[in-house]
Amino acid sequence: MNSKIILASASVRRQELLRQIGLVFEVRPADFNEKEGVSAKETVLLNAVGKARAVCSEMADFVIAADTIVVFEGMLLGKPRDEKHALHMLKSLSGKTHEVYTAVCIRHKGEEYSGVEKTKVSFRQIGEHEIKEYILTKEPFDKAGAYGIQGKGALLVGRICGCYYNVVGLPLVLTMNLLKKAGFIFAYQEYADR
Repeated sequence: MNSKIILASASVRRQELLRQIGLVFEVRPADFNEKEGVSAKETVLLNAVGKARAVCSEMADFVIAADTIVVFEGMLLGKPRDEKHALHMLKSLSGKTHEVYTAVCIRHKGEEYSGVEKTKVSFRQIGEHEIKEYILTKEPFDKAGAYGIQGKGALLVGRICGCYYNVVGLPLVLTMNLLKKAGFIFAYQEYADR
């Protein structure tokens, strides 16, 4: 089945994850101003659905959009503004547990299929010197919560409860299930050969 798929995101991490499961797609970042809902779950859903709608679905069979946020003690943590902000965020997360929420929305023939994944992430106790060393890698600056679990930030994480890929930015099983609901047919061998 040669369905045309559009990923409504410029995220390199999301692109890598979709390639990992063998999908062939076109990248078309959504022109959408992110919104904040009354809860973390509502916020990511509003944004994923908004991004999916912002991309012209007439040019593809399936549009995939997603939104990820980090929540710590009821506060939404976005990307750090600068080194001082990153230091503050990472010191706050040290030795504590936070949640990562990702919403995925699939659009197909005018219909929408969406869901939200939640993962709990526990940081080990991290000293200020080590945090400053991590900030020097520049890895924290394009990531919500100021860390990347798929990079050097993996060393900050003591444990997770839930989907690892959710923390990277795209829960793969949720994405697969939503695509299947929308009528997409996964064929392991077909995609393994690409």
